[in-house]
Amino acid sequence: MLLWINGPFGGGKTQTAHEIQRRLPGSVICDPEHPGFGLRRMLPPALRGNFQDLASWRQGVVEVLDLALTEHDGVVIAPMTVTDSGCFQETVGRLRELGHDVRHFTLLAERETVLERLRERGLGHLLRFVAGKDAGLRRESWAVQQLDHCLERLCEPEFAEHLWTDHSTVPKTADRIAVLAGLALRPNNEGALRTRLRQARVGIRHIRFD
Repeated sequence: MLLWINGPFGGGKTQTAHEIQRRLPGSVICDPEHPGFGLRRMLPPALRGNFQDLASWRQGVVEVLDLALTEHDGVVIAPMTVTDSGCFQETVGRLRELGHDVRHFTLLAERETVLERLRERGLGHLLRFVAGKDAGLRRESWAVQQLDHCLERLCEPEFAEHLWTDHSTVPKTADRIAVLAGLALRPNNEGALRTRLRQARVGIRHIRFD
């Protein structure tokens, strides 16, 4: 089974994916963003646009996920924002055509909720302390620019199943996905502090500088 976790940038996809992977034995995360940034870095700076526009990215993601789903004995988790109908069909749709059990979920939240999460992402707390409350948003300027488009597009029926997360913690969102997908997660026995620290580590590991 593939769990494709969609949503706006800063919507909690990566944190939710890691929460599921932590509590679901045998599951793995295959992040489609990694080959995307690799392809982007291959190009001269002036040509670096949205890597999802590259056919090589779309084809490569399908090829790699197809291999993982065929050969790995466990759930595969792919956290990735996709808002374009054509790109969605060439990735999620194509994997379904290949016969894979693909469960697609879109994490949604109100605009201000996502902005607050972007402020907090990665080194957000430290940046806010040093450079002011909106320092995190300046660092996430590209994600902020894409936010309205993402929220508008991802509310469309083709991107269901929709999960609103404004008043949900990451562990609770993971629980909801597991129930909908028919999966059994290990109980979440972490304390609040340990959860906060672990999520901070995940955020720092996924900071992008290009």
